[in-house]
Amino acid sequence: MTQAHPLSHPLPAPRSHLSPLFNLPDQVLPALGARGYALLDAAGVASVTGCALSDLGALTPDWRDLPPDAHLKDGGRYRRRRHACFVVGADHAKTVPHRAHWQPVEYNALHGGMSRWFEPMQPATCQNPVWHRLLQGLARVFDGAVGEATTWHVEAHQFRIDTTDGIGRPTPEGAHRDGVDFVAVFLIDRHQIKGGETRVFEADGPNGQRFTLSEPWSVLLLDDARVIHESTPIQPLGEAGHRDTLVLTYRRHGFQGADGQGGVDLG
Repeated sequence: MTQAHPLSHPLPAPRSHLSPLFNLPDQVLPALGARGYALLDAAGVASVTGCALSDLGALTPDWRDLPPDAHLKDGGRYRRRRHACFVVGADHAKTVPHRAHWQPVEYNALHGGMSRWFEPMQPATCQNPVWHRLLQGLARVFDGAVGEATTWHVEAHQFRIDTTDGIGRPTPEGAHRDGVDFVAVFLIDRHQIKGGETRVFEADGPNGQRFTLSEPWSVLLLDDARVIHESTPIQPLGEAGHRDTLVLTYRRHGFQGADGQGGVDLG
């Protein structure tokens, strides 16, 4: 996830905690169209996906059993993750065979050009009807954003950033785009940490916004062509400090492959 932003107009020094200004569900498409990103609280996520909050919450134990990310080029031990791929539409979601995660160097200067094989998501999660409803609900949102029904190639990344090394870096590559059409970044949990501020910038302009997601299952939705994003490092406030997130990327023209254009359309 990728290319560093020049930050010729840096944002002001952060205060202790800036709460996000959430959109109502019917404001999501106008917000995506006007500024390239939208924010939903957990109730809004439940509304647009048809998932009960209790059912979404039942998915969160997965984050307690994530294996270490073996591909960190900075030598850190602070990131754990699982990965899976799906072909998704408004009324269907299908898991596809496990595959490497690949990005071109243009989108990820730190880890681009590598075929990174992460441990797969748990089969029970991938087959869970709640998980399917979540993927399908976002597909409907993004269908609305592009103005047509679409087959989406979705990569799911379950992350835990911890404070094993004193500092954990959610985005070691810096401010970046992901090389897809849309990105959804869910906050799953924050525990005994400070930092982890989310920052969104215009890809081709000086304006930016910053805030700290803290509500479980709140989400930032991004038009990846128009904005770049990053999260600031986290530091511990107590034992076992960590920040758990779910990142879903939606791409129309196949998964990203070693040719930089995406592989076979499995839809």
